[in-house]
Amino acid sequence: MNKLLPSTITLAQCLPILCLSILRLPILCLSILCLSGSTEFQRILNAEEVEQTKKPNVLFIAIDDLRPELGCYGSSIAKSPNIDRFADSAVTFTHAYCQQAVCNPSRASLMTGLRPDTIKVWDLQTDFRKTTPDAVTLTQQFMNHGYHAVGIGKIFHNNIQDPLSWSEPKLNVDDYPFDPDAVYRGKDNVAWLENRKSELIAKNDRRRIDQFGKWYLKHVATENVDIPDDAYFDGAQTTVAINKMKTLATDEQPFFMAVGYYRPHLPFNVPKRYWDMYDRQSIPLAENRFQPKNAPIMSVNTAREIRGYTDFKNNPRPHEGSFTDKQSRLLKHGYLASVSYIDAQVGRLLTMLKEHDLDRNTIVVLWGDHGWKLGEHNSWCKMTNYEIDTRVPLIVRTPGAVENGKKCDRLVEFVDVYPSLCELAGIPSRDELEGLSFAPLLENRKLPWKTSVFSQFLRDGIWIAPDGVAYMGRCIRTLNHRYVEWSPKDGTDVVARELYDLESDPQENNNIAEQAEHGGLIQRLAKQLHAESISPER
Repeated sequence: MNKLLPSTITLAQCLPILCLSILRLPILCLSILCLSGSTEFQRILNAEEVEQTKKPNVLFIAIDDLRPELGCYGSSIAKSPNIDRFADSAVTFTHAYCQQAVCNPSRASLMTGLRPDTIKVWDLQTDFRKTTPDAVTLTQQFMNHGYHAVGIGKIFHNNIQDPLSWSEPKLNVDDYPFDPDAVYRGKDNVAWLENRKSELIAKNDRRRIDQFGKWYLKHVATENVDIPDDAYFDGAQTTVAINKMKTLATDEQPFFMAVGYYRPHLPFNVPKRYWDMYDRQSIPLAENRFQPKNAPIMSVNTAREIRGYTDFKNNPRPHEGSFTDKQSRLLKHGYLASVSYIDAQVGRLLTMLKEHDLDRNTIVVLWGDHGWKLGEHNSWCKMTNYEIDTRVPLIVRTPGAVENGKKCDRLVEFVDVYPSLCELAGIPSRDELEGLSFAPLLENRKLPWKTSVFSQFLRDGIWIAPDGVAYMGRCIRTLNHRYVEWSPKDGTDVVARELYDLESDPQENNNIAEQAEHGGLIQRLAKQLHAESISPER
């Protein structure tokens, strides 16, 4: 694994960063000359020294299945006023990418700063502690340098809590299951769940009982009930998180507070008032409701996740047929309502920071773990290497950053988050990390930057390709192209390739890998993919 990614940054490209630091020296020197010899000078120096020793707090907001469907990312339909206001005071990365478009590997990669091939996490089940026991997570690194780290909700994947990553046991919300993404409140839905529980108890089937003794059952894909925000987990956990931060704010020790939201993950169960924010019939459907032309069969999603709900269990897979317009609008309506619900909860967190004067010394990071299809490519959910699944929202506010309020179009990826937060907080990073700190971009978003990012996806288990073979697809995304190589899971031979011209085909509707005129480009991209992304041990 090349740990000096990206190889394209040269000394000349680093000079703007160095110059920025040098330019600040005259100001400091002038201040010292003006104040030297006075007691006032010593007083100011002492005050500055104290201020510099105060490490910034970190509020780390993870949102499950959130694609960049937000007003601040140019969405014409999503109502996200709180996140949009936050973006107005932060740096919004418009070209941020996850390492794998599925929850567990994406989150494990971000939290360890290591790529999926390095930690050997490519699926929903694998605990990175089993494959990489000595990994030092992001929060561990902060704890090692004086921080109190607290988490609530979905930070790592559902059943992976990783006690080593927290200063105290992860916070829980009473009366909610361990994995609360399928909580229902509607009378009909609750009745169905109770009947299902009775059936399973009669069979002595306890597989769906979690560590808190709660049942985890899924029914329909949407729920629209007139109830308060805190009736669902995401609202309730926001209240718990706010109360915890109030307590942490009274301590001298800086805090790292991680809040992981479940929505807009399925099922789309949110209070009625968020559904009422949208007119379903005016919601536009996806423009490209068809499979990419000339794409290999393993490249597309089976929509297995949405077909796991009772009201969609008989729907076709993407290569077999399409959802109806009525079904599509229902699902898109539910997704948008869920986004607005989470937006309201984020607003509550940010309001608390401001009201308690914490915003002036708190780094806030908001991210979605991967994208999500809403009918694009005739499919739903995540789990492909396409732009719609790998591109993610990433918004970072550092108090006093020059570029706050601006959009940054430089390529960044999730392995960059770990070293970036270390640099922003003024704590050491780690040599084994495989990302690049984007902290300089917060001071100058136009700096020359890396020209490629990497993602991958394992088509295995219940997510297996329709031909029944398990494949690994590895992807390089450059400024103008996406290139993917598919190999059998346990092999190295490339059995299929994809190439998309992002300038002429931004929706990635036409695979041009087999066109002879692109042979030279494919060779260059393949060489770069293997040199900078693929582990030599594979």
